[in-house]
Amino acid sequence: MKPKKIPYQEFKKIYSKVPRLCVDLIIKNKKGVLLTKRDISPNKGWWHFPGGTVLMHETLKDTVQRVGEEELNTKVKILKSLGILEYTKGSGLGCPISVTFLVKPINKIVGGEQARVVDFFIDPPSKTLPEVKDYIKKGFKTSF
Repeated sequence: MKPKKIPYQEFKKIYSKVPRLCVDLIIKNKKGVLLTKRDISPNKGWWHFPGGTVLMHETLKDTVQRVGEEELNTKVKILKSLGILEYTKGSGLGCPISVTFLVKPINKIVGGEQARVVDFFIDPPSKTLPEVKDYIKKGFKTSF
């Protein structure tokens, strides 16, 4: 069965009551870590890791690939899982819990519909989601 997105209003209603499982893609190079600047709500104008919700019947690996294609316009190679990032400070819609993956882009990275601006940072900008900023400062260690 092919995974399918649900209508946004239904999505908001469901995830206002329960946590949601997501993936975040971590891409590092000598310039720092890749962040994207959101063009849509929630958190429009804020920097974050490229990521997204795991859809019903979708594996984590498939979600990583979908997010790479949707948000960065590239396929990615998964290098390893880095751990868990819990968005407990009110960032995102509802209460996302994200499995983070260190990935390598296969092609040139180009921002997507949700976040056209992408850049690498050693120190995250002030308008970076607090959980992302903390995760970078901890050196991508799990939030447990």
